Amino acid sequence: MSRPAHLLALWLSLGSALGATPQEGPDPAAAARESHARMVATLAKVGEQAELLNRFLGEGDEPRMRAAIAAADETTPPRELAFHHYRLGLDLLRLARPEEAIASLDRARELLAELPERPKFYANLVYDLAVAHMRLGELTNCVARHTSRSCILPIEGDGVHVDPTGSRNAAKWFREARTLDARGSGHEVSARWLLNIVTMTLGEYPDALAEDERIDFGVFDTEEPFPRFTDVSAELGLDVIDHSGGAIVDDFDGDGLLDVMSSSWHSAGQLRLFKNRGDGSFEERTAAANLTGILGGLNLVQADYDDDGDLDVLVLRGAWLFGPEGKHPNSLLQNQGDGTFLDVTYLAGLAQNDYPTQTGAWADYDLDGDLDLYVGNEAVRFHRYAGQLFQNQGDGSFVDVAKEAGVANLRFAKGVVFGDYDGDRWPDLYVSNLDAPNRLYRNQRDGTFVDVAEELGVTEPTKSFPVWFWDFDNDGHLDLFVSSYDKGENWASYRLTTVAAGYLEDVTGFETPPPRLYRNDGKGGFVDVAAAAGVARPTLPMSGNFGDLDNDGFPDFYLGTGYPYYDGLVPNVMLWNRGGTRFEDVTTAGGFGHLQKGHGIAFADLDQDGDQDVFEQMGGAFPGDAFANALYENPGFGNHWLKVRLTGVESVRSAIGTRIRAVFREDGVERSVYRHVGSGGSFGANPLMQHLGLGRATKVDRLEVWWPKSDTTQVFRDLPADLRVEITEGEGEPRLVEERAFALDR
Repeated sequence: MSRPAHLLALWLSLGSALGATPQEGPDPAAAARESHARMVATLAKVGEQAELLNRFLGEGDEPRMRAAIAAADETTPPRELAFHHYRLGLDLLRLARPEEAIASLDRARELLAELPERPKFYANLVYDLAVAHMRLGELTNCVARHTSRSCILPIEGDGVHVDPTGSRNAAKWFREARTLDARGSGHEVSARWLLNIVTMTLGEYPDALAEDERIDFGVFDTEEPFPRFTDVSAELGLDVIDHSGGAIVDDFDGDGLLDVMSSSWHSAGQLRLFKNRGDGSFEERTAAANLTGILGGLNLVQADYDDDGDLDVLVLRGAWLFGPEGKHPNSLLQNQGDGTFLDVTYLAGLAQNDYPTQTGAWADYDLDGDLDLYVGNEAVRFHRYAGQLFQNQGDGSFVDVAKEAGVANLRFAKGVVFGDYDGDRWPDLYVSNLDAPNRLYRNQRDGTFVDVAEELGVTEPTKSFPVWFWDFDNDGHLDLFVSSYDKGENWASYRLTTVAAGYLEDVTGFETPPPRLYRNDGKGGFVDVAAAAGVARPTLPMSGNFGDLDNDGFPDFYLGTGYPYYDGLVPNVMLWNRGGTRFEDVTTAGGFGHLQKGHGIAFADLDQDGDQDVFEQMGGAFPGDAFANALYENPGFGNHWLKVRLTGVESVRSAIGTRIRAVFREDGVERSVYRHVGSGGSFGANPLMQHLGLGRATKVDRLEVWWPKSDTTQVFRDLPADLRVEITEGEGEPRLVEERAFALDR
């Protein structure tokens, strides 16, 4: 349907929502502009309310603690006054005022040091004082003097701090914190871990550490050769300093080049679009794309929901605010085909109920030829927010049918993905939940689903986060990766320790449920092979996605890690698929071990040289925890590849859910590589154009494309490697495109 026709259909079906008819009121385009303006105004209001309602971004206890300190006199017990200074210091640090925070925390320490018996919170105070100095060091070095090695483990070269003051003071107080708790306790292990980190920023690791202080960060390193990827975001202007958010890499303007879109969960965080200019540089097009005022959003996912040939964007908001405070509207940004977007959320019927969320997924679940949407919401305490299954009505509008379809979930959803795990054509739905069993909703092919997670043994872990379907072993059946967070018994003290303890032989008691790698047995069931595959260790992932770094045909994956508090410095983790049977940790070898909070991740060949680079949106949840995004440039592995861009006719135009199989011979042995069209994981979005690694093969003997709605398979033979193949459903001949590689601007 053309855009004018689409807008007219949308207006005819929903004109009453704005109280007008086409004859008496605005035209369809005007209605879309009005919807956009309404969203911009709503998001501005959300930002105004953040000071009161957002527990991460708002002023918190600062006014109350200042008032209590001001009211103190000689009768105020030192312990009470110290506690007020302590609480004030924590809020000041959260609010990006580290020098004031350090002064307040130090005043609390001085007051308590005079007491004959120190209270229990003294150990916490000293630890937090060390963290405050550490964060000041990060701000004056890794942020203000950012380099391609800043905060990347191992920290060396120009990643070492120019101004050592923050780290020097942090080392002093981390050593003090270790003496205040028993060896092997939560704070002692966390202090030991961070002492190693700050010593590394001083360029003194490991020599300046005593034997009982030292941690070997290389215990998980692969012994196989692996090249280093370099963060080139600064050279390209993609190193936007922002808070936690989402990322999409895809072609938004139809010029064949991959652009970058990123968001920030901060209520004042501007959605940004960077156009790939095809010469190694990027140009920010946020304002020109009519995105000014589209604020906030912890996650993004793209889809051509209106089947008009260009990519639209879903922005997800309100996560982690635990109730009515998180009832922020999501955004559906309709691509106008002229380089601009309009927010049509209100027109499309997606804002009937605004629930806190960070996860959504697109699929044609009813196989009627248009894309539907599932949004996983956060049900918590007394707020029973159901998941939403928005059925596409074919005119640009949606209706929530989750209850009738049996997919309400009513749990704290952190990741949702569609995939046809049983091979019956119909997309099934997996929901990853925090603090509750996960769900696998099998599509019953009549508009309803049934939860078979318990029956198939895929409910674990119950502390789940990012999740995805993939065929990691290339056997033609969709497998399932479900990440695990921590046991959650203590928000601050033990989360870092769950990761740090994994590096230490002498520390136990902080074990956490491992992630699950469920291998599809091809008979409708799953077997957990996480331990055998080498992925069953704690990493604290908040995001994740997969791609093929070395073009061997087997997907690798990257986890963005951390948690809100400033001590959550754990390396983002890259795992390298070795033949579909095991994974090797190439975090440090490949230069991927970023210690700052990792969020939206996308694998994509941004420079068209035939290998996938990795974009990662970085930053934390607090006002003082912004950081620069990263783009890791792939140095190349010498293997061959094929890109496949599909256009559906009877099936959805963007081909989401379509299966691709490439058959080729490598070293005289026939093998297959499978891909299912989608954006990858549940936090961050790869291009919908699929990238197939071919190893050393120089041609594809047979390329099969199976279209789900029409249930037809197109077969193409003897395709040369190292080019882009463009295929339209039902057409006999593919279009072969030789891409022009260019160097990323340095």
